[in-house]
Amino acid sequence: MTTIYDILQFFETFAPVETAMDFDNCGLLVGDKNTAVTKVLVTLDITAEVVEEADKLGCELIISHHPVIFNPIKKLSAHSVPYLLAQYGVSAVCMHTNLDLSETFGVNTCLGKTAGLKEIRRAPEGECLFFGDFDEPVPVIELAEQVKNALCCRGLRYTEGKGTVKRLAVASGAGGSDIFAAAAIGADALLTGEIKHHEINAANELGVAVIDPGHFKSEDIVINPLIDRLKAAFPAITFTKSKEYDDKMNYL
Repeated sequence: MTTIYDILQFFETFAPVETAMDFDNCGLLVGDKNTAVTKVLVTLDITAEVVEEADKLGCELIISHHPVIFNPIKKLSAHSVPYLLAQYGVSAVCMHTNLDLSETFGVNTCLGKTAGLKEIRRAPEGECLFFGDFDEPVPVIELAEQVKNALCCRGLRYTEGKGTVKRLAVASGAGGSDIFAAAAIGADALLTGEIKHHEINAANELGVAVIDPGHFKSEDIVINPLIDRLKAAFPAITFTKSKEYDDKMNYL
């Protein structure tokens, strides 16, 4: 019999909860660690639709990247996701910045490989910044096209920078604030899922190109590889990617 505790211990081998950033809330957020597990739904976020999906599939557990409980709860409505999880008896394990920061296997390592990097390491500066070098400089437009196709984006934003990329910095999700750290390590471009207007202006001044496929696409890339990793470790458990949760953005 495999329990939630066993799965938590597996995560400790490559993304220990104690490595999460101070503001974060990771680990088992809803449920009991001694609960037996046979079916697991894996998703980037836990929404009401995802909870319904898990219940229909007979899942005892949902594993997500973003925490289902982030700020202290002062009121619990019948329509809130934590309430629904408890109502359906579905547990929630949320692995957030500890999975972002993992150098063995995590969101940034998966995103970097998608961009074509062979070796990816954590930068000495920045919050969740990783980087790697290409064998030869790559035109920014070609790199942007590769990222767009690999992430199945319907569109993305990019800036030209100096025109080519030898060193690529990677910060999945809302990593635009790492633009200064990216410049400090000599990166020619920053691949991130969210960057603000003033950060783009700073990137232009620093000569660092920006490739922005969107928050969802920059992080959803970890879900299928994570499922493969979980299946290999727990072959008796059924792991399924949520079909209810997807990028809700519309593109003209």
